[in-house]
Amino acid sequence: MLEQTARIDERPAALFAFLEPLCEAGNLQVIGAEEHGPWRRVLLEVLAGRPSHERHFGEFVSLVEELAERWAGTGGDPVLLQKDLTALSLRMICAYALGGADSGLVRAEEVVEAFEVVLSADDPTAQRASLALDYLRATVDRVIAAHEEDRQNAQGDDRQNAPEDDRSDLIRALLAARTSPARIRDTVMVTMLAAHHTTGVAVSWTLHLLARHPEVAERVAAELDRVLGDRSAPDYGDLRELTYLDMVLKESMRLCPPGPYGARETTEDMVLSGADGTTYDIPARTTVFYPFWAVHMNPDHWPEPEEFRPERFTPEAVAARSRFAYVPFGVGPRSCEGAGLAMVEAQLTLAVLLKRFRFRPVAGHEVTPVERFVLWAADDIPMVVTPRAATDS
Repeated sequence: MLEQTARIDERPAALFAFLEPLCEAGNLQVIGAEEHGPWRRVLLEVLAGRPSHERHFGEFVSLVEELAERWAGTGGDPVLLQKDLTALSLRMICAYALGGADSGLVRAEEVVEAFEVVLSADDPTAQRASLALDYLRATVDRVIAAHEEDRQNAQGDDRQNAPEDDRSDLIRALLAARTSPARIRDTVMVTMLAAHHTTGVAVSWTLHLLARHPEVAERVAAELDRVLGDRSAPDYGDLRELTYLDMVLKESMRLCPPGPYGARETTEDMVLSGADGTTYDIPARTTVFYPFWAVHMNPDHWPEPEEFRPERFTPEAVAARSRFAYVPFGVGPRSCEGAGLAMVEAQLTLAVLLKRFRFRPVAGHEVTPVERFVLWAADDIPMVVTPRAATDS
């Protein structure tokens, strides 16, 4: 089904209606293919590009180390992984998407608080949620206006004092593409939504699995010690050397995909052919639902699928497997534009935390996955965090 429908560029609007309060210029997740294609190309040029990742990497490091310092002071009390790590990833995407936080235009803590109010509201039209949404839009509008002013000034002085390459900045790239202010605002808002929950839960589930498999955690720690030496955080270039950490993260996203499902809407009548020769008639305008979690547990591609085995992601194993067997970021023209950025954020966060700490599950707490917009844990994932130096001595 994935292979035969991967090129469809339509999504069922009803499933993404919950995003409409964030979108004044049309729901960006379900706009038609003709409009979606050019918008996606602009986003990929920024979100998937190394200049963008490198430009913001130092900010990301600082934010992760702030969280590590806070965890170091817990005195042995459990931390809540999903609560803290989704808040961290929201701060990271706020710094990324609202470039200008250092200019006084953005109060990061207020943006984070307002976004959480909007996301947790049962009724997005209620006064508190409505005020929070107005605050977010006004903040994004200020940043857009500042970028536009910088752009006009740069054009006036032959770009001698021009800002950095458009490809490294989301808002600047959207302005360069002559996208409307409303569409820019909506794009920033939806990017923040999509990025913060998924990255936070991906790191949370990875730490959960490592705590249950201490032998794998030890191997990750050894790789970090070898690559980083005495440094507490990687440079951007170090991420390529952390090959086992990358395998661990991917195996975690196989077992616990941050986005557990996807959907498309057929644009014409289709006939799907099963492996056993059975055919299925799919009429046009039918919702095709992808259970990514089930795909990742298919024993035809993943022997003993419930086992946590990072070696499934060696280059040789990946080359021998169908590319549709592992789809943590979706498939086709509606796959996640921010996949590359999400991997950088997750690898960095794991590298800093695992270089510094060991993680131990809280005795008696059962972690229960719940499929929502993301794969959440019903009562979070409490974890006892211990400095590695203390346990190694």
